[in-house]
Amino acid sequence: MRLFPAIDLKEGKAVRLLQGRMEDATVYGDQPLEVARNFKAQGADSLHVVDLDGAFAGKPINDAVILKLIQSSGLRVQVGGGIRTLERIEELLELGVERVILGTVAVRHPELIQKAAERFGEAIVVGIDAKDGLVAVQGWAEKTEIRALDLALKMKEIGVKHLVFTDISRDGMLQGPNIQSTAELARLSGLQVVASGGISRVEDLILLQREADKGASIEGAIVGKALYTGAFSLADALRVVRHSGEAVDKDHKGEG
Repeated sequence: MRLFPAIDLKEGKAVRLLQGRMEDATVYGDQPLEVARNFKAQGADSLHVVDLDGAFAGKPINDAVILKLIQSSGLRVQVGGGIRTLERIEELLELGVERVILGTVAVRHPELIQKAAERFGEAIVVGIDAKDGLVAVQGWAEKTEIRALDLALKMKEIGVKHLVFTDISRDGMLQGPNIQSTAELARLSGLQVVASGGISRVEDLILLQREADKGASIEGAIVGKALYTGAFSLADALRVVRHSGEAVDKDHKGEG
């Protein structure tokens, strides 16, 4: 299972939000590159970046910071936030982004997702953000009547292979991810799912790994606020996701 430490960018700074609310932003670093280098020093090989300004404004805001992260951190970077055109996808891939995450556009313009999947293949990831099982868009500001599973199946039908699934009610709250919903989505859709939202302890990663070991197509997890608040170290998290089955159970006897 692949681990993605997260950096959310707002006005060039590393922040975290509570349940996607821009007014509830906590700044964790004026220099996102230093945050990324710290992740790298602890053993990370990947980075999840969200352009929060882009997500709410619908246009690129933090490209200079993203480019610096790609060129100087030594991490493989996936980016989401306000990406709504093929041209924008191409811009980010030309910057050196490994994977591009598309959210609102999957609901509004699924035909664009199909074209993107045909053109860019596995560089395309669809982000499904849900609350009470229903998809939310526009930086989580608008709830739809579309079920998360229905959207996932539609994305699979048009050629998407990877999803990031976030339970909005858990994001930034350190209450643990919605493991049941994540595993169910992975099993029923057959897509490769990255879990996001609310991971608060190493045991959450163990539970996700166990679901993956039982056949759920969970390919990774995004960890944000827990790292910034010191709930656990990135090194400990990486040790868990890089071991599965007997190794995980041996290190954590009596869990679950």
